[in-house]
Amino acid sequence: MVSFSFVRFLEGYYIVLITKRRKMADIGGHAVYKIEDTNMIYIPNDSVRISHPDEARYLRIFQNVDLSSNFYFSYSYDLSHSLQYNLTVLRMPLEMLKSETTQTRQESFDIFEDEGLITQGGNGVFGISSEPYMKYVWNGELLDIIKNTVHRDWLLYIIHGFCGQSKLLIYGRPVYVTLIARRSSKFAGTRFLKRGANCEGDVANEVETEQMLCDASVMSFTAGSYSSYVQVRGSVPLYWSQDISTMMPKPPITLDQADPFAHVAALHFDQMLQRFGSPIIVLNLVKEREKRKHERILSEELVAAVTYLNQFLPPEHTIIYIPWDMAKYTKSKLCNVLDRLNVIAESVVKKTGFFVNRPDSYCSILRPDEKWNELGGCVIPTGRLQTGVLRTNCVDCLDRTNTAQFMVGKCALAYQLYSLGLIDKPNLQFDTDAVRLFEELYEDHGDTLSLQYGGSQLVHRVKTYRKIAPWTQHSKDIMQTLSRYYSNAFSDADRQDSINLFLGVFHPTEGKPHLWELPTDFYLHHKNTMRLLPTRRSYTYWWTPEVIKHLPLPYDEVICAANLKKLVVKKFHKYEEEIDIHNEFFRPYELSSFDDTFCLAMTSSARDFMPKTVGIDPSPFTVRKPDETGKSVLGNKNNREEAVLQRKTAASAPPPPSEEAVSSSSEDDSGTDREEEGSVSQRSTPVKMTDLGDSAKVTENVVQPMKEVYGINLSDGLSEEDLSIYLRFVQLGQSQHKQDKSSQQFCSRCPDGVIKLTPISAFSQDNIYEVQPPKVDRKSTEIFHAHIQASQGIMQPLGKEDTSMYREYIRNRYL
Repeated sequence: MVSFSFVRFLEGYYIVLITKRRKMADIGGHAVYKIEDTNMIYIPNDSVRISHPDEARYLRIFQNVDLSSNFYFSYSYDLSHSLQYNLTVLRMPLEMLKSETTQTRQESFDIFEDEGLITQGGNGVFGISSEPYMKYVWNGELLDIIKNTVHRDWLLYIIHGFCGQSKLLIYGRPVYVTLIARRSSKFAGTRFLKRGANCEGDVANEVETEQMLCDASVMSFTAGSYSSYVQVRGSVPLYWSQDISTMMPKPPITLDQADPFAHVAALHFDQMLQRFGSPIIVLNLVKEREKRKHERILSEELVAAVTYLNQFLPPEHTIIYIPWDMAKYTKSKLCNVLDRLNVIAESVVKKTGFFVNRPDSYCSILRPDEKWNELGGCVIPTGRLQTGVLRTNCVDCLDRTNTAQFMVGKCALAYQLYSLGLIDKPNLQFDTDAVRLFEELYEDHGDTLSLQYGGSQLVHRVKTYRKIAPWTQHSKDIMQTLSRYYSNAFSDADRQDSINLFLGVFHPTEGKPHLWELPTDFYLHHKNTMRLLPTRRSYTYWWTPEVIKHLPLPYDEVICAANLKKLVVKKFHKYEEEIDIHNEFFRPYELSSFDDTFCLAMTSSARDFMPKTVGIDPSPFTVRKPDETGKSVLGNKNNREEAVLQRKTAASAPPPPSEEAVSSSSEDDSGTDREEEGSVSQRSTPVKMTDLGDSAKVTENVVQPMKEVYGINLSDGLSEEDLSIYLRFVQLGQSQHKQDKSSQQFCSRCPDGVIKLTPISAFSQDNIYEVQPPKVDRKSTEIFHAHIQASQGIMQPLGKEDTSMYREYIRNRYL
């Protein structure tokens, strides 16, 4: 049970406790949990409680925010920052913080902690932690009142969005693909009630999506190989809105305020330059040609704002604007939408680069690739840094945006795999197990964000733009559109009130209007309407001076005095749970079972996507036929018995029907159940029920020849060689009794060819009272110690034999 917030309405304080959690991902041995259930407890005693008639209503509005739906936390990993920040800034030498160390020690002095460290024989460990990035923290206001009072362990920050992790098996080598989406808590809300930007440059529906790749054979951040790529989505940074009182499916777009000097866009892009560096690439998917102006209003204003701001920036750091009418290309039968998106994705990834914590592998030097040499970003001795970011938007930032982000993420994934030496060229094709796994992650990601902002799942998916979606997808799209319209018209207002109260945008105060009495929340989110305007920035030098000096590097990751103040030196015992990765990952003090093990329950490319027939190339980068898939037909996996049954029968089950052959209308139900029950993020094809008259047809389609499934047909006669091997095996099984050498003379009665075995233990003492393990020779001990040192990042120098063997392998394979 963990507390993560304190809240007060009109009476006393409540404490909000997390009573149930579920592991969703593992990042470098640090567990990421999803909140499953919470409990609110009123702190003051009932004897001193002074009841207020509106307290219960505020409590009900606050609890409308479903904390069991896509809220995540970690005890030891900062989810509000990117992996690049956590592995670069937080791993700087401790000597650079000597001046901060003394100050922090005095401020957070704890006599019991110091005493504990001394009594353990000087086992204290110092580390660096950072303040969370409050833009993506959703309980920052709820913890603000106790932040400077309680111990730091009481401060558990949570994020809202999406978290999913899948296992990509490359010939048995596990690679974890993780997708984390951080929804901004600034100017947050629902679809039609939050559009554009507020006066501080925060935009509606702003989500930072980070895809991580790690070689799971070594989980440590120090010795392991990690890579990440970040991209952003968000509403068009202008003052605009849509009036939903007209009850129209597409309300007209209205520009609320004239902004000739692009003041709000300047504030927004200044934030992005500070967090991501340059270049900032804007991919605008809004329609450009319409009979009646609707979306085109936003395109014209956005291009004017970017053009104005760029004339003052240095040429090498200007904002790159890419307009592309995705809807127009989708309607055309001659154009392939995803091919065009792939060209855009290649140019974007080459400009921004990506993060990897390892220098370029030797194989990339032996087999240089043209695209790899053109890659941008910043190359440092310890790896690569991503500089700049792609910002994608349409009107809602849902369907079109999710597909565009998937294509960019797919391109970046190829470069990430190449940088870790897992593929020979930075290119991934559709209909491979790796891309199918990644596409499923992105569809779950898009469905979750669409439900949070729009009230329904995605209407158009990647299959829709590939034009391979089944015909039943059209009826499903209609239902999702109706669900989205109903949610926007009837339930979004209540959801918006709950978000405003939860995030602390509105504070209940005695004697002032209540939340439900306000005609609009415009004044709550635009603070310049409630007080005198601060000093306005320059219309020409619209950026923060310190930010522009360090470009293309992001200012937040530059070592300077302002950033050093955000870092805190913490002191732990070296066996403390927060820094003991072994205990946190393996949990040796807990009773566990294989069925509950997270690494076995997560989606796996080999179990869930690779066909089960013999003779299939097990590589996840092999292109499969559209009807080849290893997806399970068990449907919803919430039931534990079904999950266990699936794992037991996965190896021998015949391949199920293709995804397109099964009605996709049921996928909505499974997706909804998965959202409500909080199951593992994994889409599975439901079973299609048939009557008895069709049973013969179903059997004919599903059952395959024994030769294809097992590689042998038992009805054929065995060869002499196979028969002799089988007889020898039977004879070995019949010779299980012990026999001394002295009794071999009595073997004349045994049939010819029967081998008598004498099982001898390798232990010198092996009985129920004593077991003496065998001694390990010196060479085996040295090999074991070298393996342990390799897991800690201490590599043994290669010998002459190893070097010559590797060169011979490269010469025979590639030269």
